[in-house]
Amino acid sequence: MTKSLKLYTAFFIRLLLVLAIVISCFFLFQKQLYYSLFCGICLVGLLLLELFYFIKNAFLFYDKTISAILQNDFSASYSDAYKTGNYRKLHELYETLKNQKNEMTSKEIIYRTILNNIDSGVLILEKAENDWRIFLMNDYFSNQFTVPKVSKWHYLKKQIPSFCSAIEQFGFQEVKTSVQIRINSDNDYQTFRLQAALSKSYDTEYYIIFLDSIQKVIEKKEKEAWINLMKVISHELMNSLTPIRSLSQNLQEIVSQENLTQEDFDDIRLSLSTIINRSDHLQFFVDNYRKLAMLPSPQKEKISLASLITSCIATMAPLLKTHGITLYNKIDFDRWLLIDQKQMEQVILNLLTNSMYALSDDTTDRKEIEISASVAHNRVFITIADSGSGIEKEIQDKIFLPFFTTRIEGAGIGLTLSKNIVEAHGGYLNFQRDSSHTTFIISLIEGEK
Repeated sequence: MTKSLKLYTAFFIRLLLVLAIVISCFFLFQKQLYYSLFCGICLVGLLLLELFYFIKNAFLFYDKTISAILQNDFSASYSDAYKTGNYRKLHELYETLKNQKNEMTSKEIIYRTILNNIDSGVLILEKAENDWRIFLMNDYFSNQFTVPKVSKWHYLKKQIPSFCSAIEQFGFQEVKTSVQIRINSDNDYQTFRLQAALSKSYDTEYYIIFLDSIQKVIEKKEKEAWINLMKVISHELMNSLTPIRSLSQNLQEIVSQENLTQEDFDDIRLSLSTIINRSDHLQFFVDNYRKLAMLPSPQKEKISLASLITSCIATMAPLLKTHGITLYNKIDFDRWLLIDQKQMEQVILNLLTNSMYALSDDTTDRKEIEISASVAHNRVFITIADSGSGIEKEIQDKIFLPFFTTRIEGAGIGLTLSKNIVEAHGGYLNFQRDSSHTTFIISLIEGEK
């Protein structure tokens, strides 16, 4: 007999017994046997109480299992008796949800392990009503800013207010930009590349934030640049050394002859001419490399931003007019800079020249260059933007590479030299590209007032 049938039989017998005693009590009442009637009523009460507990115990498994499912608690285990009969389907449901829960937990552990091993700061916020709470903070983020893995946004705001203020300033919207974040109480600011995106799942909003140290990004790109530089140097050297060696061997064979003909003398002249030509090219290459490798230390002096920009614009004005390019100076304030004026003028003039050539090759009628500036966290940001079609995506990672150029007459050291000069001043040179502008940004430390 199955457990299900046994349960029904036991319940039916109890019900018949209660019904039989009730009928007996009715008969005793008619016979006016009140003492026996009282005993019968008490017995009915006891039987009903026993029936109640019997039904309660019979459905206790349902109650316990459903409560566990609702509370997302799958720690309980049941005997084999509950895997058959009336309980079979509910037990299967419990086991299915338990397996799904374990699978999700395993995946969550894997995802968290992956995120904790990423060399980038990851912060995921979850929206609860009208406030945000921290859903996940990876180890890199916690260690970078020396903050515990708190769960409330306002707790994090107390730890790193500069970061939280920047996020709130963007209104928790999708953004890709750079931000200055103070990482300790000593006003030590660092620049980070910030990327944030909104996501929604089952009516719950998530705000996913990625932070990368600009210094780490620069180091990675510098490593790639050195590898590419070695390729360029090897290529240039082989382009000159291979023909020089080949021609030298040819000359050696010619001069080893006892009698030289006019044709031999012509070959000698042509070979020597080619060797000199390739030697000159190699000398030009080495001289340009020396300009990069032996950049003199900047002789810094107190120069105003306005005078620096005015001097550069005055120098470029005739060339820009010849090419039909309009330059707008949007800088309406002044600041002191501690710089080598000649070197910094070289940087700005090089960027303006690059913009000029980019616009000269552009087919649009609107040829404009705009110079602007801003100040934040004791730094001056000089921005040079042009309306040209910009830098192609395929070469964006190569523009600061020495000897890389898209112009036939270019030497390919202008941007590299400019970047080295700015970095020698304790700043950095970067660029941004959108649908309508190419923008170069010079970041310099502000001088004392």
